[in-house]
Amino acid sequence: MSIFDESGHEQVVFCHDPDSGLRAIIAIYSTALGPALGGTRFYPYASEDEALRDVLHLSEGMAYKNAIAGLDHGGGKAVIWGDPAIDKSEALLRAYGRFVESLHGRYVTACDVGTYVEDMDQVARETRHVSGRSPEAGGAGDSSILTAFGVFQAMRAAARHRWGTEDLAGKTVGIAGLGKVGRHLIPHLTEAGANIVACDVSDAARAWTYEHFPNVKLVADADELIASGLHVYAPCALGGALNEQSLKTLDAEIVCGAANNQLAEPGIALELDRTGVLYCPDYVVNSGGVIQVADEYDGAFDFDRAKRRTEQIFATTARILERAKGEGTTPVAAADAIAEERMAAVGRLQRVRLF
Repeated sequence: MSIFDESGHEQVVFCHDPDSGLRAIIAIYSTALGPALGGTRFYPYASEDEALRDVLHLSEGMAYKNAIAGLDHGGGKAVIWGDPAIDKSEALLRAYGRFVESLHGRYVTACDVGTYVEDMDQVARETRHVSGRSPEAGGAGDSSILTAFGVFQAMRAAARHRWGTEDLAGKTVGIAGLGKVGRHLIPHLTEAGANIVACDVSDAARAWTYEHFPNVKLVADADELIASGLHVYAPCALGGALNEQSLKTLDAEIVCGAANNQLAEPGIALELDRTGVLYCPDYVVNSGGVIQVADEYDGAFDFDRAKRRTEQIFATTARILERAKGEGTTPVAAADAIAEERMAAVGRLQRVRLF
């Protein structure tokens, strides 16, 4: 593929350290709003081209997510090509940290698929431009708590838009994926009086849920979940949950979940709108995590401050849904427009010379 013709990115950096086995790509989509912020994904891609396409797609998405969240950060992402269970090492992570440092703050990294707070602690030994570290290392720790809180806020806003009240009492919510975010979402929904149905591919996750939240009805898989007569469907696992096949059996009025890249293709947003399903754009709904890592990077982390900022996801979601309704477009198109307008308006200030 041609990066110059197809991507629109500011900078793409290929990082190679043969001794540690590091093969990484850092993609900076935009720094219009500030240093590009986005996590590091450690994944065994089938090919170098697949890794490149993923990092370009994810970094562009981060620009929109950071813009819509009101952060003073542009969009970036990194991928490390390899199997984290086999290839991850202190030497590799620290080599990667040195490449991040070589960008002099244009890119700020954090956790993503295949990387964890302890990995960011290792990366931070070589660069200042890292967030998502452990509390022991002065960081904020696990960001899934605020991610789940943000999902709940978006869900309340969608409920108000659809039913005229943000009250979820008596509504049936289906959670696909009981990992960190999915399980943190359960207490919010339980307290709100919602009926919860859930599924997960992991026996351990299902057992944990059964033990700690016996009020949750567990079903076999996502196919059974989406056909369960839901008021709200919350995809909280892998991307691509909304595709041509799943739309045939989806029985929900609202889709609002934490998974990234929920739409298998852009046209799914139009199909959801056509069938009357209210879709909350995933990069808006799940932005609590990036709000937390931004709070950590920009100063001494304060959980209450980050939580207050995450609470604003309610107002942001409401604004997007109202704009989509008023303009007769999809929530995805409305969210993209708001993000692009902010990047253009605030990014313009960089042309104002300071003396």
